Amino acid sequence: MYDDITISCRTVKQTRLLLCFYGSLRLWCNSSECLQSFCTGPPLCTPEERPMASEPRPANKGAWTVADLLHFSPPCSPPPPPRRPAWTRYRLSESMKGLLVALLGGGVPAGFVAPFSRMANEASGIPSLEILLFRCVLHLLFICHIRWKKAPFFGPPEARQRALLHASVNVISIGCAYSSFMVVPSGNAATVRKGSSTISSVLLALCIENSHLTGYDWFGLVGSILGLLIMVVPDVLNLDKSTRLDDTFGYLLACLGGIALAFGLVIFRALDFPAKLVTVAFLFGVVGSLVCSPMMFLLQEPVMPLDPLTWTCVVTISFLALLSFLCASYAVTKAHPALVCAVLHSEVVVTLAVQYYVLREAVTPFDIMGAGVILGSIVIITAQNISCDAAEEDDTAVGRFGR
Repeated sequence: MYDDITISCRTVKQTRLLLCFYGSLRLWCNSSECLQSFCTGPPLCTPEERPMASEPRPANKGAWTVADLLHFSPPCSPPPPPRRPAWTRYRLSESMKGLLVALLGGGVPAGFVAPFSRMANEASGIPSLEILLFRCVLHLLFICHIRWKKAPFFGPPEARQRALLHASVNVISIGCAYSSFMVVPSGNAATVRKGSSTISSVLLALCIENSHLTGYDWFGLVGSILGLLIMVVPDVLNLDKSTRLDDTFGYLLACLGGIALAFGLVIFRALDFPAKLVTVAFLFGVVGSLVCSPMMFLLQEPVMPLDPLTWTCVVTISFLALLSFLCASYAVTKAHPALVCAVLHSEVVVTLAVQYYVLREAVTPFDIMGAGVILGSIVIITAQNISCDAAEEDDTAVGRFGR
């Protein structure tokens, strides 16, 4: 009997020690916020802190024991995601995307239009308005896309007049440009057209849209205009006296085409309705076909080309000009029109290269110097539009895992 009492006393002492240990452990767990969720058993938990059904529980037991607390560790909060490398945290801004589209899809393809127009004219004497008519017929194919989208052919009623004005201005711009390509060297005509379009875009944007440009943008614009002046001023000063009148008329047409181009880009930027890109492309084809068909017979002598070279040049001109039209129009919805026109100066560099290597026309040192200045200006304009989202992502990560 004495032995039984001794065993009972020992059991009571062990139980008291366990209870003291459990109470101390619980008091310590309550003071630590990260362990409170799993150090309290179900009988001692509030309804919000009870374990979920998915958490493991001791089988056939109604409460947590010390052994369970020592052996069981619930899942902790997920660790923060690893930081990405520095070079992956840089991404292109919307303005940069528009400028790249203008550079690769607008300026480079358009650089082949002027030399190919001159090649077609020298091969069979095809006039400029006839080339423009072929291009306008290609634009009419957009009626299939508009029909498939079930959109109005001429745009919504509230924007129809502005869309027709945009198409008319673009027909004037391209008609003047193609006509100037037949009179003066293609590189000089493209240079004058792009220079006038850039200056006009800056003035229109400042007067109409009240837009602001950064210091880098102004530096790039001034540099691109300076490059154009380096290229065209020596040629203008050394005009042949026998062809001075024709050359002056060609440069005036190129300048008028540039002003109309800038005006058309600003109008397109103001349009706001679904499928506006394909709608204005279709309207360009409609207005151009209606204007060029009679004017071609009144002002010029249409020619039916028979040689494969002329047909190849005409088809190539139509597709490249269509690509340039779509890319330039899309670019002004993402970037400033003046910056888009400045990036489109890449057309001049490509035209000079084709003029020298394909047409075998002379390229002066001033042309090379001006082309280098233009390329440097394009690099400045595009490079400063690259944005970095690293700081934004770091703030998000701190806000998510630092609480």
